[in-house]
Amino acid sequence: MAPKAIRPELSEGRGGVGPLIPPLAESQRPLRQQVFELVRAAGLMPRVQVAKDLGVSPASVTTIASELIEAGLIEEVSAPRDSEAGRGRPAVALGVRAEAYLVAGMKLSDREHTAVIVDFAGKLIADDVIPRHPGPMSLPDILEAIETLLHRVCAKAGVERSQLSALGVGVPGFVDSAEGMVFWSSVLAERSVPLAAAATARLGLPAYVDNDANLVALAELWFGAGRGLSDFAVVTIEHGVGMGFVMNHRIYRGAQRVGMELGHMKVQLDGALCRCGQRGCLEAYIADYALAREASTALNWGHKESQPINVLLESLYDHAKAGNATAKSIFRRAGRYLAVGLSNVVNLFDPSLIILSGERMRYDYLYAAETLAEMDNLSINTGRPRPPIEIHAWGDLLWAHGAAALALSEVSEAILSSQSRDIAAQ
Repeated sequence: MAPKAIRPELSEGRGGVGPLIPPLAESQRPLRQQVFELVRAAGLMPRVQVAKDLGVSPASVTTIASELIEAGLIEEVSAPRDSEAGRGRPAVALGVRAEAYLVAGMKLSDREHTAVIVDFAGKLIADDVIPRHPGPMSLPDILEAIETLLHRVCAKAGVERSQLSALGVGVPGFVDSAEGMVFWSSVLAERSVPLAAAATARLGLPAYVDNDANLVALAELWFGAGRGLSDFAVVTIEHGVGMGFVMNHRIYRGAQRVGMELGHMKVQLDGALCRCGQRGCLEAYIADYALAREASTALNWGHKESQPINVLLESLYDHAKAGNATAKSIFRRAGRYLAVGLSNVVNLFDPSLIILSGERMRYDYLYAAETLAEMDNLSINTGRPRPPIEIHAWGDLLWAHGAAALALSEVSEAILSSQSRDIAAQ
């Protein structure tokens, strides 16, 4: 058989094939950053162990550690040896210099605003909470609330605002974290609000903003169950329904950075009205206001609509626990819709863990055995077990911790990038 002729277009002007990966992609972080992040994650780690874990020479780690120590980011700490404790000189480990920087994290919600201050090692210094009346706020009002809460938490911590290096802010809704833009949020009366820039200008402090569910996932990644996992999902159920997804140890946001909006996945064409303005969203069937809407109609509780929503929901839960069939059916219906949402998370992303978080996790009807069984039925049957589900009914301080982690991440990356540029210029 004669050989096939080579097509001219393949032999001339070859353009190459395969993915075009930038020289320093996310998976190829500078060694200096890898050393710092490994030490920060470990708490304390000897140089030799850092070199072993990163697969580099001890000499490289020694050089980089010296640079990070000189920059004031890490320090040497005496640590007892694993064996022969108390004999000989103590081992020297590397640790983050906790007092190097302070950051604040804040969650703005429909019910309350919460804030924390943490040091550079992530240790909590102070926290505070300000209750509020539900409903959207104007930008000037929300900036006033941010400044008031920041002033209070700084006073508790005994620090001046000028001592903070950054502020992270979490809000519900559609947020582009890279641009600091809030396209829509239930806590803001306006759309397309440059909240990060506005807060930075108001406070004289670098401010960063993100979707609050992303920040819960970030809190789990930095401080909680997700620290050792490369891929996991956090589904939050409170005033709304959100989802944060960690992929390869990083928050995944999508191409336009506003993805993972599980609460606005459509589960019913022309269905119930969602507060985003569309119909049939998952949130419109399982969030606080959805349960309250069902209760007002099915239980003839129109006279209770003036009550705070958390009071109404507690009453609904008490009726369900007491055996009221209508109240139980409301939670059961919400659980079935939650099963639809969770099964889609499993089918789309195959996470190693799903964490259900938020104050509504107190309502066990939302994750009852029949809800999880329905989720199993709706998930792809591969013969393998579904990912485990954990219930974390943390309060809003966890969300604020996630916002603080966002601020810590931004501060450390900015400093390390600046240091790398300075060294390269020498």
